[in-house]
Amino acid sequence: MQTVRQIAEEIVAREGGYVNDPDDPGGATKFGVTIHTMRRLGLDLTGDGIVGVADVRALSREQAVDIFIRHYFERPRIAEMPVALQASLFDMYVNAGGNAVKILQRMLRDMGYAVSVDGAIGPQTLKASRDAAVPDALALRDAYGVARRNYYFRIADGRVASRKYARTTKGGKGGWIKRAEEFLSSKYHLTQEQFQQRIAAWG
Repeated sequence: MQTVRQIAEEIVAREGGYVNDPDDPGGATKFGVTIHTMRRLGLDLTGDGIVGVADVRALSREQAVDIFIRHYFERPRIAEMPVALQASLFDMYVNAGGNAVKILQRMLRDMGYAVSVDGAIGPQTLKASRDAAVPDALALRDAYGVARRNYYFRIADGRVASRKYARTTKGGKGGWIKRAEEFLSSKYHLTQEQFQQRIAAWG
């Protein structure tokens, strides 16, 4: 079984190096760590008294891994969730913050569990997730993976500028969709035909 550090290192590799895409509300980002996160944590790596783009560029891979483990796995209590769900939820928390938990909470509510959709992992969410994992933990992981994928599709449905993250320039699955499907059993991956049907309205 993977360690949390191995999972975090995979997330860092998936996120890639420094980018500052004007279509990405996260702003300047390196290894998946945004300038907003660095400002919130007060990471003045250049020592000039300001947390800016230069600090993002100065961030090391190891620092990014440590940030993810501490602030995106341990602090939000993903470490206490069912093991089968941890890697996908961790990856999504890095990508979407509290929305990662809201996706899970909405899914659990649809399954009949009484949980608040507040983006925070508390006693209700922990108990519901653990209970839902008892019959089939893999099924819970897959259900969450599908919900992740649908979340990405909905963003792209409503925001044209975000479609480049869900669909490649050649019309195939974009990074968002591939990312969600990395945590899905292969039988739930969309075929190219299914994918094209889903995005047909995008033109």
